[in-house]
Amino acid sequence: MPGGIALAKALGLAAGICLLAVVTHESPSRLSYPPILEYIRQTWKTLTRSNRGLAEAAVDPKFHPLADGRWPVYIAEREGLDRVNDQLRNAMGAPEFAKIEVRVLPRDSAHLSTPGLLYLPDPYVVPGGRFNEMYGWDSFFIQMGLLRDEQLDLAKDMADNFLYEIREYGKILNANRTYYLTRSQPPFLTEMILGVYRRTQDRQWLADSVPAIETYYRYWVSQPHLTPETGLSRYFDLGEGPAPEVLAAELDKKGRSDYELIRQYFRTHKVTDYDASQYYDAAHDKLTDLFYQGDRSMRESGFDPSSRFGPFSLDIIHYNPVCLNSLLYLMETQTAEILEILNRGQEAGVWRDRSRERGEKINRLMWDAAHGLYFDYDFTHQRVRPYAFLTTFYPLWAGIASRDQASQVARNVAVFESAGGLRTSTTSTGDQWDSPYGWAPLQWIAVQGLRRYGYQQDADRVSTKFLKLVLQEYEKHGTIVEKYDVVHNRSDLGRGLRFGYHSNEAGFGWTNAVFTGLLDQLPPKEQEALLNSAPAKPGRTGRTQARN
Repeated sequence: MPGGIALAKALGLAAGICLLAVVTHESPSRLSYPPILEYIRQTWKTLTRSNRGLAEAAVDPKFHPLADGRWPVYIAEREGLDRVNDQLRNAMGAPEFAKIEVRVLPRDSAHLSTPGLLYLPDPYVVPGGRFNEMYGWDSFFIQMGLLRDEQLDLAKDMADNFLYEIREYGKILNANRTYYLTRSQPPFLTEMILGVYRRTQDRQWLADSVPAIETYYRYWVSQPHLTPETGLSRYFDLGEGPAPEVLAAELDKKGRSDYELIRQYFRTHKVTDYDASQYYDAAHDKLTDLFYQGDRSMRESGFDPSSRFGPFSLDIIHYNPVCLNSLLYLMETQTAEILEILNRGQEAGVWRDRSRERGEKINRLMWDAAHGLYFDYDFTHQRVRPYAFLTTFYPLWAGIASRDQASQVARNVAVFESAGGLRTSTTSTGDQWDSPYGWAPLQWIAVQGLRRYGYQQDADRVSTKFLKLVLQEYEKHGTIVEKYDVVHNRSDLGRGLRFGYHSNEAGFGWTNAVFTGLLDQLPPKEQEALLNSAPAKPGRTGRTQARN
């Protein structure tokens, strides 16, 4: 993480400690948490999964158990079935162990008929609601919250599980379910490793992480993720056919899957953003194989769905996304930092050269001076797609932008700013990652990008708007949720949401972490005013509605 941001977080944490006494009007020796902060602290425990509670972790609300009521759990072949069975039986106890069935993951898992949980050795925190597994980019933000709340062991467990996934499953997975084996998610690995190391100063652990970092990096910079035309990377799922979780769980009130709704859309709309015949066979009213490739790859991006790459983002496979390449730039600079800590300066220089080359390409191919924004690069047609999306702040967050570029992006904050924070895009499409919806991770990245380049007033204003919205909805409903309508200032998503899953999950890991992170960065008086702006209802202690 950039040094300025790390310092701001450290100062913010100190301010937050003082805030507890200020807000509650108590002496420092009698600190107590405001209800929403206590809710967040409690929720980390509620959302934690471990092998002792594997029967709970194995439950997948998107699917059904086996005929005998048990849930399958798959282990890597090298683990040894007998050893793991004995270990889990001892950890869980016989009654709970009887609720799962441990299986060895077959070498060819592409056509695995029975989906199940993938074994991880250490405890982890799930996002909440229907997301009862350890997710790729969610986990960075969750870990950020754990570190802030002094849960270092669990924060390290999260990083260790990702290192395990790379060793045993080839990459950090979208999540640890078998139907996610074909894709990853936005890469935040080195952020997580450095987050732990800065607390532990464990050089041996840091050194042991390097081979996994290199393996995961190769996943992103080798074909098909690498595009030779540019030397940059793209999202690209390695599987085929419909995404199983869509068929099982992403259904509207009439029981229609997203794929049925998309076929209907293609039948009734003329698409000009891309050649729709690549993805929809009109003569046979059929979605093509390339459609499923695009749909799966859109899910690897974490933005599922939006119209950022045309309707349903199907054309993502023909783009170098600004978010992914900014993350890889950060991975390259942070791997260099890790190697320098380990006194491996020559190797660090190779990684710094990689980051400089990538940063130059991002600024040359993805910067649009006319709009004053960063866009995604269509490497097929050699042009940007001028679709205003909050990922324009990634190059600021990563430190790629020049001062002038950052100034122009900062002047465009108003393009996204709404009553409750920053909307994800300026276009309303019915997709959950477009207007009017706002999501915690993008609020965080945009705010940190603004702070990195000195735009503190903008950062404070945007933070306060989003914090007020989350607090307001917490006071109404007793929960923190996954996403918000930042235009209409509510967590009820309304009838405008047409594609993707229609629920708003409670918990919620990354919103919890971003709430405390943004709050810590505000001046203490502003923190006090905000937390006192929506007084808790009598008797409210906060309900942690995060279990399934």
